[in-house]
Amino acid sequence: MPAPLFTIGYEQVSSAAVLDTLSAAGVELLVDVRAVAASRRAGFSKSHLAAGVAGRAIGYLHLRGLGTPAEGRQAARAGHYDELRRIYDLHLATPTAREQLDELTELVRNGRRVCLLCFERHPEHCHRQMIADLICERVDVPVEHLLAPPV
Repeated sequence: MPAPLFTIGYEQVSSAAVLDTLSAAGVELLVDVRAVAASRRAGFSKSHLAAGVAGRAIGYLHLRGLGTPAEGRQAARAGHYDELRRIYDLHLATPTAREQLDELTELVRNGRRVCLLCFERHPEHCHRQMIADLICERVDVPVEHLLAPPV
């Protein structure tokens, strides 16, 4: 059976809890799918996150082109998830998003234990669920949504 494609959100959790959860799942590569890899939450800005996973022998890749456009993030914050999906579907048609989705597909196809990271705790409220669904259609791997213990 192929390795699952993992996803994780860092809302309501500490960076240590996320790192512990990634390690326990055997993740080899954390793929940050935020448009803006910055956070007010300690440990989740790009450089801190990359250093944290490196300390656990996990790679880090930021695929900015798979991040949600600003209007999609606003829709998600407002709880308008159908609007988020509509906006993100349009975004996925852009050349950069298509190229980075192909790159991610190849990483998963080659058997890497990949985990997608974004903010929202629940994948059904996040674009990472849409990315995971597309990857699974292309590669036929299961998805496993990781939940780190809340703070």
